[in-house]
Amino acid sequence: MKKHLFPLFLLLIGANASAQQDFFALVGKDTPNIVFNDFRAIDGTKGVSGESIFTETSSPKVFSQIRNGWVTEDKNAYNNSQTASIATLAYDAFSNNLVYMPMFSSNIYVLNAKTKEITLVENDIVRVTSCDINSHITRMATGYDGNIYAINNSGTQFLQISKKGNRYVVNDLGIIKDDLDNAKNSFTALETGFGGDMIADAENNFYVFSASGNVFKISTKELKAKFVGKISGIPENYSVNGAAVNSQGKVVVASAKGAALYEVDLKNLQAKQLAGEQNLHIYDLASKYFANDRMTSGNALANLDIYPTRVDEHYITVNVNDKSVKGKLTMTVFDLSGKSIMKQSLSVRDGSLNQQVYLKNLVNGAYLINITDESGKALLNKKILVTE
Repeated sequence: MKKHLFPLFLLLIGANASAQQDFFALVGKDTPNIVFNDFRAIDGTKGVSGESIFTETSSPKVFSQIRNGWVTEDKNAYNNSQTASIATLAYDAFSNNLVYMPMFSSNIYVLNAKTKEITLVENDIVRVTSCDINSHITRMATGYDGNIYAINNSGTQFLQISKKGNRYVVNDLGIIKDDLDNAKNSFTALETGFGGDMIADAENNFYVFSASGNVFKISTKELKAKFVGKISGIPENYSVNGAAVNSQGKVVVASAKGAALYEVDLKNLQAKQLAGEQNLHIYDLASKYFANDRMTSGNALANLDIYPTRVDEHYITVNVNDKSVKGKLTMTVFDLSGKSIMKQSLSVRDGSLNQQVYLKNLVNGAYLINITDESGKALLNKKILVTE
């Protein structure tokens, strides 16, 4: 983000996120092996569990994309929506979906966190075999462009999962190789680079946190992994299995072995323990936040919002239901360089507004919607993604 954008978002940075459903954990049972227990909301700044979204005992309703209908899965197979061996999770805040994959399967599952319905995305792009640890998909995150990205253990598949209309499409972006300066800290070696999780930054690059605590920055243009350093401040035998950015811009890491959560400063990789739950078995973490991002996706008023945030028909709706909001509002659309693209005046009557706005001439990409009142006070800053 450009430096001149900072003042626009400063007042909303660090807003209270403790009750927000925007930080999620893939939690397992207290066993030596990977055994899925549930997806749950979690406080990314305090390390405290919240609502359980989906569990091993839930009754899933699964819609097969390729068969275009509802299906019944074999609960004894590796490739079902509640299999024990789930180790990846990403959160798509644009559609309120949790995206995940079983370790030993090429299936991709998209869980609507509100309706609990699941879309099964079968594909022949992912090449996973149960006996080949190199092929297992173990890292996943939402990119700044709104697509979901995943990487297998050895970096031989870098996947992009995107939505085109009502269908999910999977692309293999290529093989990620070691930067020449990595030396013994190889991204593609079992001891130094396998497992863990990944996060995205505001430039749509990715940071992989391997199970060993090593951190690699992935250049999406060059498909290279550069060794950044090793996390300090965590126990020596701590296995890093989950990573996500919290609302304060810090990376939270978690372990499948049952341990505390730690907050990591990406600038120096120094970790400090969170005071919350101390024995969660977390296989993966996911959130709507990005590293090095000066924007907030939140809003100052609970009853003022815009939807949808993934815009494919060039219209959004501004909804207000708050007696404290009066008079004229100004909605401004900024691109990610901070340039104002368009403005729209809105009139609120008796604290109520439900108005559709046409986003004229906006090309595909991410934008920031800023809504201010008559005094210029910012009431909402929210990112949208315009797609076709």
